[in-house]
Amino acid sequence: MKALHIITGLGVGGAEQQLRLLLRHLPVDCDVVTLTNPGAVADGLTADGVRVVHLGMTGNRDLAALPRLARLVRSGRYDLVHTHLYRACLYGRLAARLAGVRAVVATEHSLGDSQMEGRPLTRGVRALYLAGERLGHATVAVSPTVAGRLHRWGVPPARVGVVPNGIDLARFRFDPGRRHRTRRHLGLPDHAYVVGCVGRLHPGKRFDVAIRALAELPSHVRLLLVGGGPEEGALRRTAHECGVAGRVLFAGERPYVPDGGPGPDLASLTCAMDLLAAPSPEEAFGLAVVEGLASGLPAVYASCPALEDLPARSAPDARRVTGGQRAFTRALAEAHARGPRPRTVAEAARHYDITRSAALLMDVYAAALSRKPLSSPSSPSSQGVTSA
Repeated sequence: MKALHIITGLGVGGAEQQLRLLLRHLPVDCDVVTLTNPGAVADGLTADGVRVVHLGMTGNRDLAALPRLARLVRSGRYDLVHTHLYRACLYGRLAARLAGVRAVVATEHSLGDSQMEGRPLTRGVRALYLAGERLGHATVAVSPTVAGRLHRWGVPPARVGVVPNGIDLARFRFDPGRRHRTRRHLGLPDHAYVVGCVGRLHPGKRFDVAIRALAELPSHVRLLLVGGGPEEGALRRTAHECGVAGRVLFAGERPYVPDGGPGPDLASLTCAMDLLAAPSPEEAFGLAVVEGLASGLPAVYASCPALEDLPARSAPDARRVTGGQRAFTRALAEAHARGPRPRTVAEAARHYDITRSAALLMDVYAAALSRKPLSSPSSPSSQGVTSA
């Protein structure tokens, strides 16, 4: 089988890094087209031996990009096209149909109740999304929660498959030596209690909640923010206003898969933490929480469908918090009071091994190529090719 993955951009983001990790485990000959921003993940894919093409799209309304993309798809003689992220799903599905590709699959990485990829879910956004969805043969939801949202929008259950995001368990395994080296690199003392937040720095992640909570915690508690984005300046101002600027470390964007670049990668930074905090009230999956659990971290979170779709016993050290700033601050204080915990991998993290996700995606590919409907799950813990 020969497949083409079309994605909006290849900067360091969750969907982008998930694509790179997935391609390392798919038994398929894959190429990648990025509509814009051939960033660090594009370099990583190229280093992995994947052919990456930058389409050079200039904006959401660059309609001239559509015939270029259709010609590229047609010339590649692909059996299947797989699109990722909103703009790529719109243009990629249409280009694949124009090129006569046998099967078109799309992954919905970030559909929330009120927003998608940071954009409000207006009536127009929803209508355009549904019009594009009808051009494909299957839509992959990264959690049963997202599948349920798609169903409520009117996407037929037989077209929706659940293939959860995956993680490299071996990569995230806790290593005391790596913890010490990473802390030394970052200038974090060994005695510090480090709360970590991972994700794109934009308002929807609500990392300001963690900064304000830090002001209520003892002075030896530090906050490690991993990610980049437009909210960084505002978060730095919040830290200054709260009097904790010297206790907040902005680590910037870090690769999921080691790429030989300067500084520690994401897994090493997770080793350096003592607690994973995820204050975002609306998530499609909650990958950062699962990565933290794979490193043996306790977690405090506001939304994580990856855990909410599993039995509570699968992540006993993860605590869901509702109630806003005061409740989240109290939860962090209580977690700190319990002190560091033994670093053992939670069963929930094992459930999301990347090899399982790759196998489930191959089932979706087979169904799309054969025009078969996707089957229904027996329970949330049996997530797979489902109509959830």
